[in-house]
Amino acid sequence: MAEIKLNSTSITLEEITGTEGEKAFDIGSLRNETGYVTLDYGLKNTAVTKSEITFLDGEEGVLRYRGYPIEQLAERASFLEVAYLLIYGELPTSNQYEDFDHAVTNHTLIHEDMKKFFEGYPQRAHPMGVLGSMIGALSSFYPDVLNPDQNQNDIDRTIHRLLAKSATIAAWSYKNSIGHPVMYPQNRLNYSANLLYMMFGMPTEEYDLNDKTVSALNKLLILHADHEQNCSTSTVRVVGSSQANLYAAASAGVMALWGPLHGGANQAVIEMLQEIYDDGGASKQNVDKWLDRFKDKESGQRLMGFGHRVYKNFDPRATIIKKAADDVFEDLKVNDPLLDIAKQLEEFALNDDYFIEKKLYPNVDYYSGLLYRAMGIPTEMFTVMFALGRMPGWIANWKEMTEEKQPITRPRQIYTGKNKREFIDMDQRS
Repeated sequence: MAEIKLNSTSITLEEITGTEGEKAFDIGSLRNETGYVTLDYGLKNTAVTKSEITFLDGEEGVLRYRGYPIEQLAERASFLEVAYLLIYGELPTSNQYEDFDHAVTNHTLIHEDMKKFFEGYPQRAHPMGVLGSMIGALSSFYPDVLNPDQNQNDIDRTIHRLLAKSATIAAWSYKNSIGHPVMYPQNRLNYSANLLYMMFGMPTEEYDLNDKTVSALNKLLILHADHEQNCSTSTVRVVGSSQANLYAAASAGVMALWGPLHGGANQAVIEMLQEIYDDGGASKQNVDKWLDRFKDKESGQRLMGFGHRVYKNFDPRATIIKKAADDVFEDLKVNDPLLDIAKQLEEFALNDDYFIEKKLYPNVDYYSGLLYRAMGIPTEMFTVMFALGRMPGWIANWKEMTEEKQPITRPRQIYTGKNKREFIDMDQRS
C-alpha cells in the first residue's frame, strides 16, 4: 500500500503484484478523490492493462508467451501453433491444431472483387499502406463483424479469416509492387511455405521451396508474434476499446507498426549497411572509420540494430535468429558485401569497451533484416513481414480486452494553451 497526501486530502493506493513479481500501484481513483492526474509522457511508467498473454523481463533478457520460453517455441513449434497459444491460452492438442490449421487454410483466398483494389494502387505504393487499407476493407466484405455482440463461432471465424487473408494480401501487395501476376494460395502448404510461394512463385514454372528458408521464416514470425504493450499492440487495444471490429483494430495496428520508430528498425539496419558500403566498400579500413563515427556523439551517426529500449543486457530473440540466419546464409551460399560489413560490426561491438559499457549488443532487428535480404525479400517488405508475425499478438490482445469488457480508453492531458479569450471579428484583427 502507498499513501498520497495532498493538503488535507489523503488517498491510499492499492499495491498490485503480477505473477512474475511485477509491482504497481492502482491509481484508478486518484482523479475522482483528489482532482489530480499523473503525467507520464509516452506511458513509459504506466501499466494500461492487466494481461495474461506475454511476459517480458528486459533486465534478464526473458520473453515468454503464455508462460512458454520463446527459445522453446521458436525451436519446436509452428507459427500457427504459437498463434493458437497466444489467442486461446494453451498449446493445441493434435485435434485442436488440425481443426485450427484447416480453418485458417480454408480462408486463404480473398474475395475476387478485392483484386480490383490492387489494380487501383500505383505500382510504387508502399506495401504497408496497401496491407493496412486492405485489412480494413475486409470489414466491408464481412459486415457481420460490425456487430459487437457476436457469438464465439463468429469471432473465431473472423480470427481465422484475418490470419489467413492478411498473408495473401501481403504477398499480393508485393506482386503488385513489381508488376507480377498474383499467385493464388496453395492450401497443401504450411503457413510460412505458402507465404513464400505466393511472394516468389510464378505461373510459368514450378517454385522450389527451400526447407531451411521456410524454417527460418517460421522462426521469424514466432519471434515477432507478440511483445507486450508496444506501440502497435497498444493501438489495437485503444481502437478495439471503442468496440471497433477486429479488422479495423488490426488495420490500426499495421499503421502504427509502419512508423520508423517501431517497425522500421530492420529496414534501417540495411540502409545503414548500404550507406557504409557506398562510402568505401566492405574493407576493414572503411568499417573501422564508421565505428569511430558511431562512437563520436558529434557525428550524428547511429549504430542501427544494436541495443534495445526494453532489453538491457541482451535480446533473447537475437540469439535464436542469428543461428537461423547463419544456416540460411550457408545453405544459400549467400555472397553479400553487406553481410560482410554486418559481421565486422558485430565482432567489433561485442568486444569493444565502449559498446559493452553502453550495452549496445545486436538485437533481433539486426539479424532479421539480413535474413529477409538473404531470402530475397526487399526492404520495403520487411515491416510487412513483421506485421504478419505480430498479427496473433494483436488478435490475442483484442480478444482478451473484449472478453474482459474493458472500458473505452480515454487518457487525460495537462492543458498548456491559452486561457479564455473573447472572439474578435475578422475586420478587427490586427
